[in-house]
Order: sequence, then structure tokens, then C-alpha cells
Amino acid sequence: MLDTAAEARVGPNALIQMDRALTARLGDRAADRIFAAAGVAREVPGGMVPQAQVRALFDAVAAARPDDWPEIAAEAGRATGDYILAHRIPAPARALLGVLPAGPAARLLLGAVARHAWTFAGSGTCRTASWPHPSLTLAPNPLAMPGCPWHTAVFARLFGRLAGPRVRITHTACCALGAAGCTFDITFEAP
Repeated sequence: MLDTAAEARVGPNALIQMDRALTARLGDRAADRIFAAAGVAREVPGGMVPQAQVRALFDAVAAARPDDWPEIAAEAGRATGDYILAHRIPAPARALLGVLPAGPAARLLLGAVARHAWTFAGSGTCRTASWPHPSLTLAPNPLAMPGCPWHTAVFARLFGRLAGPRVRITHTACCALGAAGCTFDITFEAP
């Protein structure tokens, strides 16, 4: 995490997967227009990207697609989660989490997510709460959108695949709606 929002950077998949979600749903020309409205180059970044670019793109998507931006953001979030699963979590860690019961797996994953929060929190900070009411809070969340469908989808994909299909992520507080932080509660469905 860097000291100022102007300097803060986040992982490139926030842009890459939003581009893919826009293109799949709307086509290249519409994606070009939305990226242009955001003032963001539509190219595959080679590394971490300024959080301001992601913020601008998220805002441009919401402005251009007022009726379906949450679904587009969630599609991009799921794809970001898939990328993280395939490329950023070592195979031994995936194997270990896969054999643990949901609770212990979720505990380990929550710690790992918090340690790597700089990739999705930018200038924000990440706090976690442990059992019996586990949660993750980004305060402030520089990429907050009402309901935070992108973050919710990223976390749901990671926890659902690594801690088990009964794990649910619920967004219970949102910076975009006036809260001090965005909170994502982790719960378990009964078998």
C-alpha cells in the first residue's frame, strides 16, 4: 500500500478482466467507448496499475451501463478470482485448502487475503475479524461501488473454490453508500 491515493496501485486484473467482461457483453466498440470515457488506455498492463485508473473505469462502466453495471462488474470479479486461483495461489496451498474442512480453510484463506490486500485495496487498509463472525473490511475502499459487486465476486470465487461451496460472502457495509469501510461477511450454509 502506498501513502497517497494518487500513487496507490492495484493489480492489473481489475482492468484486464473488466475489459474482457465489457467486450464479451457489449463488443469491442462499446468497450473502446467506455475506456475512452474513463481516460484509460485499453491495453494489457504489464504490472500494477494506478488505482485512479481502475476507479475511473469502474465509474465509466456504471455511467455507461446504469442497468447492468453490477452484473458486468461481477463478471469481471469472478474472472479476476479465476485468474488468482490459476496464477497466484501456489499449488501446494490450493491442495492443502482443498482437503481441509470449510472453517479452517476459510481461516487460512482470510489470513492470506489480508496479507495480499495491497493488490486490491490500493490506498485502503484491510482489517479482518475472526471467528465466530469472520469478515474482511476495506477502509476506505478506493474502488467501492454501491454493493461492491467486483470485490464481492472476487472474494466469493476465492472462498467458494478454496474453502468450499457452502461458504458465502455477503457485502454488509459500503463506502459508496456512506459507510466508513466496505465489509464482507463470511458465512457458511448448512449442509
